[in-house]
Amino acid sequence: MLTLASKLKRDDGVRGPRASNPASDSTRRVSVRDKLLVKEVAELEANLPCTCKVNFPDPNKLHYFHLTVIPDEGYYQGGKFQFEIEVPDAYNMVPPKVKCLTRIWHPNITETGEICLSLLREHSIDGTGWAPTRTLKDVVWGLNSLFTDLLNFDDPLNIEAAEHHLRDK
Repeated sequence: MLTLASKLKRDDGVRGPRASNPASDSTRRVSVRDKLLVKEVAELEANLPCTCKVNFPDPNKLHYFHLTVIPDEGYYQGGKFQFEIEVPDAYNMVPPKVKCLTRIWHPNITETGEICLSLLREHSIDGTGWAPTRTLKDVVWGLNSLFTDLLNFDDPLNIEAAEHHLRDK
């Protein structure tokens, strides 16, 4: 699956310890983001919640993938929710960009797919926002938890959905 990882190993073997041609070295240079992603995707796939599935439309682009969450408990049990995750070039200094592709009535997800999850915030007052020590595994587990223990009706992004819940569970 990790096509990029095998490419990194193959390129290192072809170049050896030092590249003889600086021009060809710059065309083969792999970004820090992609090196991190090779490691993080392997860890993510090994520690994926049983309610989640990841799909890489292009195995050579580990920075773009889809996540499917199928909650097995709570209000959203039995639903199937798709997320699009794109990891920016400045990763891991900035968080991945996440959008919910499934239309949902949820207090922490707008109808247009915006998500309120503190670890996806670059700056957070409570200190639970994004930090360079966080990984894709944290993002996936956080998105999964939006359907169970992180479901928050007290500080909603979709106020109408939260008020509806208070009126009629």
